[in-house]
Amino acid sequence: MAKTKKAKSTARYGPRYGKGIKERVKKVEKQKKFKCPQCERTSVKRKSYGVWECSKCGTKFAGGAYIPQTDVGKTAARIINAPEKDKEEETKE
Repeated sequence: MAKTKKAKSTARYGPRYGKGIKERVKKVEKQKKFKCPQCERTSVKRKSYGVWECSKCGTKFAGGAYIPQTDVGKTAARIINAPEKDKEEETKE
């Protein structure tokens, strides 16, 4: 029987759950340090599902389940912070 290469942190799952899910878990577990949106330090920790807190400045904010800022949240922030001229053009259409 040939030996296979283990999938690092997801090796604990063995042959269960499939390659795709294990790759997603590995990606989430690899990201450990996150920047605070207020003080820009890498001291943000997850308090509970979707709730994040900076241990330096004490800022609490909502985010994703496993990462503080999701792709959808980034898009929404970009639309909200768009210049007023762009917003007027969108409402005319």
